[in-house]
Amino acid sequence: MTNEPRHDHYDVIVVGARAAGASTALLLARSGRRVLTIDRQAYGSDTLSSHALMRGAVRRLADWGLLDRLLDAGTPTITRTSFRYGDDAMSLDIRPEPGMPGLAAPRRTLLDPVLVDAAVEAGAEVLHETRFLGVTSDRRGRVTGIRLLTADGAERTVSAGLVVGADGVRSAVAREVGATITRRGRHASAATLRYYRDLDVPRDEFRWMYRPSLGGGLIPTSGDAVCVFAAMEPERFRLVRGDVGAAHHDTIRRIDASLADAVGRATPVGPMRSFPGIVGQFRSAHGPGWALVGDAGYFKDPYAAHGITDAFRDAELLTAAVLDDDLATYEARRDELSLPLFEILDRIASYDWDLETLQGLHFRLSKAMKAEDEQTLALSTV
Repeated sequence: MTNEPRHDHYDVIVVGARAAGASTALLLARSGRRVLTIDRQAYGSDTLSSHALMRGAVRRLADWGLLDRLLDAGTPTITRTSFRYGDDAMSLDIRPEPGMPGLAAPRRTLLDPVLVDAAVEAGAEVLHETRFLGVTSDRRGRVTGIRLLTADGAERTVSAGLVVGADGVRSAVAREVGATITRRGRHASAATLRYYRDLDVPRDEFRWMYRPSLGGGLIPTSGDAVCVFAAMEPERFRLVRGDVGAAHHDTIRRIDASLADAVGRATPVGPMRSFPGIVGQFRSAHGPGWALVGDAGYFKDPYAAHGITDAFRDAELLTAAVLDDDLATYEARRDELSLPLFEILDRIASYDWDLETLQGLHFRLSKAMKAEDEQTLALSTV
């Protein structure tokens, strides 16, 4: 990794080096493109994330040759998923596949550096602690590059055949290029989460729990930690925002009092994190000289922890579109694959359901995820 760009021109510049941006840089670099990736945060820094990886994400990491790096670094293999609706519980075994023993949920402090390192190994340049200042464009309005501020405080202008915004739901790239919102949801979930060590729960199981208007879960992750999260209506979150910790513990206690006691005895790792809820949306995914990937282009309610899975999928879709010089197909495929999950999650985020209805919504969600996996299984740009 360098402190400033080594070239004045690149085939592709990716703004954002998290899950969406680093995986896009990795695939494009492996395809032979000259790629520059920048990120304003430090290498290996944490970020708020629903970081449970669904089957599609784990399969891609295995295909990219990166899954073993995560497992060898202490990420537990998840072989079971359990759901509790009120006092009724059900458990499902995770079917292993060749090269993929189960699911996983690495901390972002591990996942993002693994992706960045792989991108660098493939030939991409990655600059951390580097700010995106804006795009440059020609007389016809086509984006031709970016202005950036390096970690050393130097301002540079770098040109590119394509600028990719992978800088999250509040994307500065999307704002700069005037990307329009093409579809917007109606509902959102708020959430709190914290990591704990010494929590006496299985290390091989994702656990999702629900009561009317409340949700929560346990996600075993790297560093011998478990992510404990609570989900609620944004209105409830706003009422208790002055004491996020109290809201977190109260929600967990309402869902499962014995779990709340166990969490109270566990050792916290890092601060309490919170998310007030953002309504899902689709943005236009491309324009003259630019494209969006990950949450910058498509954001859905994080209740199903499917964001990283979609980020990896869209990195592959965008890479294929760049190789075929067909960004319109990228947007069409993204929207076609995303819409079923988007609509179901928007319904779940309304909290206008009883537990029986929620089970039905989860069944539809599972079917939509499987259908998406089947439709993208043959896609490979590694």
